[in-house]
Amino acid sequence: MRDYRLLIFDWDGTLVDSIGRIVESMRRAAESCSLPQRAEAAIKGIIGLSLSEAIRTLYPELERDAGRVERFRQQYSEHYLALENEPSALFPGVVESLGAFRQAGYRLAVATGKSRRGLNHVLAGHGWLDYFDVTRCADETAGKPDPLMLHEILAHCGMVAEQALMVGDSSFDLLMARRAGLDAVAVGYGAQPLEVLLEHEPLLAIEEFSELRAWLGAGVAK
Repeated sequence: MRDYRLLIFDWDGTLVDSIGRIVESMRRAAESCSLPQRAEAAIKGIIGLSLSEAIRTLYPELERDAGRVERFRQQYSEHYLALENEPSALFPGVVESLGAFRQAGYRLAVATGKSRRGLNHVLAGHGWLDYFDVTRCADETAGKPDPLMLHEILAHCGMVAEQALMVGDSSFDLLMARRAGLDAVAVGYGAQPLEVLLEHEPLLAIEEFSELRAWLGAGVAK
């Protein structure tokens, strides 16, 4: 196993149990925009993409209609932020494990398909605005699975790909990691089924967040 010094996490479905709210917000936005409803599996399948790309994937008929995409995006954001007035719960073991990682000397980062406004809102809700060493959002760089946000995180931390590990619950996370030369851990309790994630040959697959801590042996100073 590589000598990892930087742990990079996806947000929704990896650290935070927010998938249900994303699905609900997508459905409310579709209703507001007079668009047909999509199946839950289809909505979960686009989680991880930037919001605009997710909308175009779910509704390819909007591909050339930037105005309707923007209206959908605004409706989604309003519904989601309203639901997040009470922050989505962190998955079991996240708080304890992240604390152990920091104590062990790991640097921590977030790479997410959320907007900066959306991520800052939910980070503030958990009192975590200054918790991570660096966070990158899809609206300030290239969205997943483009590896640019990982390159930017590495540059910020002064590290190379071999020193970092990407942890995520979508195929977009794992493909992004592969393109950036990072090892990846697949999370099986989030948006996409584990069998889909295993097709991308992650280094490790976990069903509970605390399994990552045990695998890394966090508690030994880096």
